[in-house]
Amino acid sequence: MPDTKPGISFDNDGVCGACRNVEQKKNINWDERNQELIKICDSIRGKNGNGYDCIVPVSGGKDSFFQAYIMSQELDMKVLCVCMQVHMQTYEGICNLNNLVEKLNVDLIKINVKPSIHKKLRRTAFFKIGNPNWSEHRIVFSGVARASLLYKVPLVVWGEDIAQEFGGNIDASQPKSSAENIDKNDLFREAEMVDLVGDEIPEDELFFYMYPNKELLKENGIQSIYLSYYKWWNGFENYQLSKSYGFIERREGNLSGNIINYDNIDEKLCEIHIWLKFLKLGFWRPTDQCCYSIWTGRMEREEAVDTVNRLNYEFPHEYLQDFLDYHEITEGGFWDNMEKWTNKDIFHKVNGSWRLKVEPH
Repeated sequence: MPDTKPGISFDNDGVCGACRNVEQKKNINWDERNQELIKICDSIRGKNGNGYDCIVPVSGGKDSFFQAYIMSQELDMKVLCVCMQVHMQTYEGICNLNNLVEKLNVDLIKINVKPSIHKKLRRTAFFKIGNPNWSEHRIVFSGVARASLLYKVPLVVWGEDIAQEFGGNIDASQPKSSAENIDKNDLFREAEMVDLVGDEIPEDELFFYMYPNKELLKENGIQSIYLSYYKWWNGFENYQLSKSYGFIERREGNLSGNIINYDNIDEKLCEIHIWLKFLKLGFWRPTDQCCYSIWTGRMEREEAVDTVNRLNYEFPHEYLQDFLDYHEITEGGFWDNMEKWTNKDIFHKVNGSWRLKVEPH
């Protein structure tokens, strides 16, 4: 992991926080943690009248299967799955979401927002802050919180704490199990809603994008937790479990720059967003996936360096035309904006192409 990653820290040995967290996980008494989770569920199960015991946010990805499986099958909770469905799903994404509901026998609600508003937000964020998925992140966290209030569900079960699992800004003000401040994570470091849209979009059009008052959540007895605090989180093992419940990989194989064919395959507009992370911070899918493979014991560092250097400059072309069509922009306008967000402190031009000044080593 490079030092450009927001919130990352390195100790005196040059080891990042994510690697240290992996080491510390080996010393955790996971049986005790599981008993803590059982205690929470026992205090809630069946006590919400005819309502749901918990909400599990889902997209249809491998981790969605794991979360829904643990809460519905292992812990016997009455689960309401909530999917914030906002733009262009893939065939695999549709199949996997359907299989999750059918094979795990859970209820699902899909919340769709106005396409015109969402498209305007994505387009604005693409040009103003170079982060077209900013609105996706807003709506996932805020929309799920809104659903918990609308359906009076006492527990929201998120997957992994990305700061703990991948390195980032740790919220020291909250217990490590708590996801109460999930709306304040690194994904929103670039802008607040008012800074991004100003008066361009009426506030009453942003209901599902605006996180509800936390005092209101507290008054309604709603708590949010990270499942990764209670269960050893391993994306590859989650993938193995999800396959036994009907999860399918990307039919056409790995997307450009990827070393796996089963992660982030449910929608078509994410890869351009992650490429912008590369232009800003100098790393994207190859580094993320190789680091995770190292942390889970499936790759050595030397292989990871070779893999990252081989794949780093593979532009994610597969859904470029979908991206242009959805946002109603020209290819020329697209590349001009990419040039604008390229970090000149870490990139320089080599034979007319941007290359990192310091390659992974």
